[in-house]
Amino acid sequence: MSARIPQVAVKRLPVYLRVLGDLAAQRVEIVSSAELSRLTGFSSEQIRKDLAHFGSFGTRGVGYRTEALLDGIRDVLGLHRDIAVALVGAGHLGTALARYNQSQDQHVDILAVFDADPAKIGQALGGTRVRDVAELPRVVRELGIRVGVVAVPAARAQQVAEALCAAGVEAILNFAPVRLEVPPSVHVENIDLSQALQALAYYTAPGGRDGA
Repeated sequence: MSARIPQVAVKRLPVYLRVLGDLAAQRVEIVSSAELSRLTGFSSEQIRKDLAHFGSFGTRGVGYRTEALLDGIRDVLGLHRDIAVALVGAGHLGTALARYNQSQDQHVDILAVFDADPAKIGQALGGTRVRDVAELPRVVRELGIRVGVVAVPAARAQQVAEALCAAGVEAILNFAPVRLEVPPSVHVENIDLSQALQALAYYTAPGGRDGA
């Protein structure tokens, strides 16, 4: 990722991608930033600023050509080719992720699933079979995988991250509730479901929406 593109802007790109995909399916040829704002919840100004980071797609007073912007965002995200992913952890969360990916995601392909539990190794999951985590270094290198998903308990997460990094992974999606120590060249995106649910509890508490 270019240093001049803010991370927050990159995180909004998949939202634009989803909305533009829906518009393209409806054969909408031109879309304005105002319409994108209505569909995404982001301001028109924010959308124009985000898109300006990686090219000039729109025409003032006209809007954006839907297909051209859709293709442009795919190129920026590297989705002109399938993204090969290794999933480590075939528990409840890992199983759900693999099955959802198989049925829903057209751009991300979980090529390998790993686990340390002998009872899970060899089972079919998400279109592949669960492999012994000891095979991770060899398989990740052989398949050219550059993205890893960590869906293991916190106590094992750092060890798994180190194995992924050593095998050549450049980005990690971490579901374990722990901070991973990785080389500066490896990007980590943390998703803590427990913390997210706890934060949501604020909005159900008396006076939560109004603040103190």
